[in-house]
Amino acid sequence: ILRLLHCRTRPSDIGGCDFAASPSLSSLLQDVFWSTSASSSVLAVTLPPAVQSLSSFTPLADLGDQRLSPEGLYALHSVSGVELLFRPGSTPQSPLAVLIPLGDDTLGHIEAATRCWQSLRGRPSVKDPRITKPQRRRLRLMLQATDGREHGASSRALDPALFGDPRVSADPWKTSPLRDAVIGLVESAAIMIGGGYRQLLRH
Repeated sequence: ILRLLHCRTRPSDIGGCDFAASPSLSSLLQDVFWSTSASSSVLAVTLPPAVQSLSSFTPLADLGDQRLSPEGLYALHSVSGVELLFRPGSTPQSPLAVLIPLGDDTLGHIEAATRCWQSLRGRPSVKDPRITKPQRRRLRLMLQATDGREHGASSRALDPALFGDPRVSADPWKTSPLRDAVIGLVESAAIMIGGGYRQLLRH
C-alpha cells in the first residue's frame, strides 16, 4: 500500500525531489527504499564496538534489492521486511550492531530490530504493526475510490463497486451514509497521495 501511494505522488508534492521508486513502473515490480529519517523501520547497522564484540555471528542472507548511496548500502531483508542501511565499513558478511538513536522513533527502531532478529533466529515472523488491519482495508478502499473517480466514475457508481449492491440498495442513495463514505475516501486519498502517506511510516 505504501509503495502504491508513493508511486502515485507527483514530484511537485515532495519538493521536486527524485522518486524513491520509478513512477513509470508498477509498484509491485520494484522496491521502495526509505531514508532513516523518513521511516522508523529502517535500521542503520554498523560494526559492533570492540567492547561489545560478538562471540559468534551468522552472515546476513535473504537480502533482496540493494542500492548504494552516500550514506552506505541500502538493502531489504526479504524475510522480515526490514530495510537495512549498512554504514561504511560494514557488510552483510561482517558482525553487525544496530544503531538506535534516542528520540521520537526509538520504539519504532526497536520494534523493527526485534522483527529482524526474530527472523534471523528462525522464529515465527511478526507482521509490521505500523499499519493495522482496519487501516489497510480503508487504504485499499481509498485507492479504489480515487482510481474510479479519476476514470470518471460518480459517487453513485462507486458505491456498489466498493460496498456491494445489497448494502447500497438498503438505503436511498441521496441519504445513504455510504455516499458520504465514498466522498470521504476520495478526499482522504488525495491527502495521502499528496504526501500524507509518510505518516504511515511511523508508529
